[in-house]
Amino acid sequence: MKYLFCKLKSKTATAISKTHGMLSSNCGEGYIDTAIKILLAVVIGALLLAGLYALFGETVLPTLTQRIKEMFNYGG
Repeated sequence: MKYLFCKLKSKTATAISKTHGMLSSNCGEGYIDTAIKILLAVVIGALLLAGLYALFGETVLPTLTQRIKEMFNYGG
């Protein structure tokens, strides 16, 4: 019985030590920075595309859709 308690105490101390090491470590901190940079790039890109679509949507896109329709309606 004494051996069982000693073994349990040792495993508990090891688990506490591992948990403390994981929580106090800052190894993966760079991943959060990278994720935020990617998210900002996607949002800024989407805003840029929305702005370009609002500016040139009436002049460029109708001719583009017309050209695509002509390309797929090839009767030859």
